[in-house]
Amino acid sequence: MANRITKHIPNTITCLNLFSGCISCVFAFQGMFTYALFFIVLGAVFDFFDGLAARALNAHSIIGKDIDSLADLITFGFAPAVMLYTLLEVEFIDGGWSYLLPFLAFLITVFSTLRLAKFNNDSRQVSSFIGLPVPANALFWGATIAGGDEWLFELPIWAILVVVLLSCWLLVSELPMFSLKFKNLSWGDNKIRFVFLVVCVALLFLGIPGIALIILWYIALSIAVWVYNSYNSKKEC
Repeated sequence: MANRITKHIPNTITCLNLFSGCISCVFAFQGMFTYALFFIVLGAVFDFFDGLAARALNAHSIIGKDIDSLADLITFGFAPAVMLYTLLEVEFIDGGWSYLLPFLAFLITVFSTLRLAKFNNDSRQVSSFIGLPVPANALFWGATIAGGDEWLFELPIWAILVVVLLSCWLLVSELPMFSLKFKNLSWGDNKIRFVFLVVCVALLFLGIPGIALIILWYIALSIAVWVYNSYNSKKEC
């Protein structure tokens, strides 16, 4: 009886991620961006713990991976796109043909789908990532919009769309990005993770905008590590 219950715990947590994403979408359509971000963050918490629970309970299931990807698509692919669509529709569009431009926000959903499909079929992404993870992209857009960052509101719409395209490219790029999974607590094996987390703690004092800065810091540090490793590899050759 206990085994029958525990084997469903990971998928139940995944469904809570999906449920959080659905609620986030509702708040996003209503322009209640802070609440929409809260449920994206809550979904990210559930997304972290479903895998942890599956490993701890040895409760992997055939459909678990599929459910996880579908939940991630809603919470981290659709919800932030709805937030951006709502923002562009309200803040930047004056009428005419330009009313079509906010729909380009849903490129985030399209490329998040491609990213999730790529991740599910890429054996290289076991202990690290290739391309920006969809939760990170969602947190960047969610925090940027909910935080009311002035740089976003001051940009012309074409510049915002350039940022959208850049984030979409990062999702499916071949850029190696480190994972926050700790196999042990030694400095030598985890110095990049420790450095990242220390700076994250400082950035969180900035409030909601600090979350967006954490994602930018993650991207910048991943690029720096990639460049450093590439240089050392060429040097050894």
